[in-house]
Amino acid sequence: MKVAEAKALTKSYHFGDTEVHALRGVDITIAEHEFVAVWGPSGSGKTTLCNLLGLLDDPTSGKVSIGEKAAENLRDDEKSELRNESIGFVFQNFNLVPVLSAVENVMLPLQIQGISKVEAREKALRLLDEVELTDRANHRPQKLSGGQQQRVAIARALVADPVLVIADEPTANLDTVNANRIIDVMRRINQTRGAAFVFSTHDDRLLDRVDRRVHLQDGEILEDERVSGAE
Repeated sequence: MKVAEAKALTKSYHFGDTEVHALRGVDITIAEHEFVAVWGPSGSGKTTLCNLLGLLDDPTSGKVSIGEKAAENLRDDEKSELRNESIGFVFQNFNLVPVLSAVENVMLPLQIQGISKVEAREKALRLLDEVELTDRANHRPQKLSGGQQQRVAIARALVADPVLVIADEPTANLDTVNANRIIDVMRRINQTRGAAFVFSTHDDRLLDRVDRRVHLQDGEILEDERVSGAE
């Protein structure tokens, strides 16, 4: 079953008289349970593709759907609601709210949905336990290491039970020990919860662990390959 699909996707940006084509007619489908890396050199379009799949931006042309819902048929508030319900995001720089504790950061998506503080806290604590951070639940981000902050970000991305998690360079700012730990956490959650993961990355440590690699260059897919022997 597909969780996201893009058809004939293009994205162009204008800088004065210059037009830059970030994506050039990309077709891609993401199915349940997939663990996918979108990779390529800087400027290849991988972050743009992830932003469009996550409904953070609109394509110049083409179509994006999440499940059976076509994004072009949705109002902005409906896109926001669909993102909150169906898509989790993990960012390279964590994007945690500095004045909130770890558990409060994880609670935030549920509170935006109107879920009670008590219920949101209970669920957030369960997610922090899954990423092995129960003992850091009341620490603010500045009291956490980079790897710990990224695990909080993963818990936050998963707290609303999304069908799709989009991660932009999730291991880029981490040393090898923490990068491998983060990959282990995401892989375990992918296998136990079934959420599909899509990564924008150029990190070989992550590329070696995915089930599928989508190679982008100059806004086009050069290769879309299944990886045999991945964990």
